[in-house]
Amino acid sequence: MSLLDKLDRKLGRFAIPNVTLYLIIGQVFVFLSALLGLLDLRQFVLVPALVKGGEPWRLLTFLFYPPPVNPRSMLSLAFLPFAWWIFYLMGTALEHYWGALRYNLFLLTGVVLTIAAAFLSPLSPVTNTFIAGSVFLAFAWLNPDFELALFFILPVKIKWLALVTWLLYGYGLVTGTWSTRWQILASVGNFLLFFGREIVDTMRYRRRTRAVEVRRRTEEKTGPQPRHRCHVCGKTDLSNPEMDFRYCSKCAGD
Repeated sequence: MSLLDKLDRKLGRFAIPNVTLYLIIGQVFVFLSALLGLLDLRQFVLVPALVKGGEPWRLLTFLFYPPPVNPRSMLSLAFLPFAWWIFYLMGTALEHYWGALRYNLFLLTGVVLTIAAAFLSPLSPVTNTFIAGSVFLAFAWLNPDFELALFFILPVKIKWLALVTWLLYGYGLVTGTWSTRWQILASVGNFLLFFGREIVDTMRYRRRTRAVEVRRRTEEKTGPQPRHRCHVCGKTDLSNPEMDFRYCSKCAGD
């Protein structure tokens, strides 16, 4: 039983179900309040220097910062419900796959890594963008063939969008500011923390599958290959199946 399984059995009852929905409700409230002039979105950005200066609420409120849009652009505003719907779809899918506790831990780890990365560049503002990015990458890894209607028209498999995201992350690591680099590393670190072992196992499985396929194709062309061959007389387990083949302990396996 893994550590996460043990935690799930002991602490599962303390998990917050539907946490994605609560985050979206908070973001909708903040966005509408800011649109009406009741709140200042700048108060919902994580700036470590301001946290040290007496504004500790930013360690939490940055989670409710809405997706960045231009309030004067109707096209940008139309994108906002779509962004929330995608986040809800992916977040709830991860919660159903993992269970509430593991999904809570995934988000919590992302938050902790994001805050830690932010303090490496204390003057730079940070939002929840890369936390949402880690949710997207996690969903894409688990559901690579899921199709999204790009611009509500063009169906695209999410694995290609994830590939674009990885390329953008790589570009950001090369050309971005140090704050951007730390945030990318935090997002990628969160993803690898939960999927690293699975990725390694998948790569090993694919390597073995390719080796079996190559051997099968070779046998189709040249016939089955012997597993054992005598280095003295050349007999094999195929030409002489009645013979026993043994290995010399002093001849490096020959």
